[in-house]
Amino acid sequence: MNGLYRGGGPAPAALNHRRDQLAWQAQRVRRHLRWAREQGIARLIEEDGLDPRDRVAAALTKARWRRSNGVPVGTSTAVFLVGVQRSGTNMLVRGLERAPEVAVYNENSGRAFDRFRLRDDDLVADLVRRSRHRVVLFKPLCDSHRVPELLDLDVQATVALWAYRAVDGRVRSALAKFGDANLQALRTIATTGGAGMWQAGGLGEDNLEELRRLDPDRMTPATAAATFWLLRNRLFFSLGLDRRSEVLLTSYEGFIAAPDAAMRRVCDHLRFPFRPELTAHVESRERPHATALEIDPRVRLLCDELQARLDQTTRG
Repeated sequence: MNGLYRGGGPAPAALNHRRDQLAWQAQRVRRHLRWAREQGIARLIEEDGLDPRDRVAAALTKARWRRSNGVPVGTSTAVFLVGVQRSGTNMLVRGLERAPEVAVYNENSGRAFDRFRLRDDDLVADLVRRSRHRVVLFKPLCDSHRVPELLDLDVQATVALWAYRAVDGRVRSALAKFGDANLQALRTIATTGGAGMWQAGGLGEDNLEELRRLDPDRMTPATAAATFWLLRNRLFFSLGLDRRSEVLLTSYEGFIAAPDAAMRRVCDHLRFPFRPELTAHVESRERPHATALEIDPRVRLLCDELQARLDQTTRG
């Protein structure tokens, strides 16, 4: 019936979907207005890659590369950049976007994502198969629990980058950007199990029981953001990604301490040459020594243990 019911207009399901989409877009606009007010328009433009001059220049460079150096259709490598939000993934994307052989689908790309979740796997695979770029990069942070499935995508080659950041730095950034969103999500997951929520993706019953013992109803937003960091970064090990050669673990603090060395590791993993412009936007500095946040001691201990394991894996 082409989406119409007997009343002659759109079917109720279509109307509900349209209202849902409009509500989602209104929420995004409000969120971006708040970020612009709190952080400044320049920071928002820089972080989200909204400067039209940069976008046009990058598009032209990539088009020239495709004409003269493009790889045969069907031979591109799919790359999935994953991890917990506010872990330095924008910094990595900004660098890799400067490589003409890399096509980037950030999580705000309507072609590959719907509300920050990857679209159907077949559609994603088709984007890779039709590309003439050597590398096709996606940033599906909300799908980090699906990395094993994504590595089995029906394309010639797939690899992944798991980015992580020290818990205090990530918590500060998440609170500034998202407020108490992690707290609200954990309360819902503890109460309902989180069915259908990406935030609960990959969490087994042991994680859910642990979360309930930690009691999100008594958490501060900082403790909740640290707990979210813990649960999502644990996936790197619980999914067995530490044992897969296709997955590279990369540290935000290690990256800002030695940008060129860190980007060389990334380029080696993706199999294209490093060049200095890929790190020109990164100001090299020592690991920040900010005052530790007030986090529930039980959560702090668990985070410190996981941090040590992540750091050891990166060094190894």
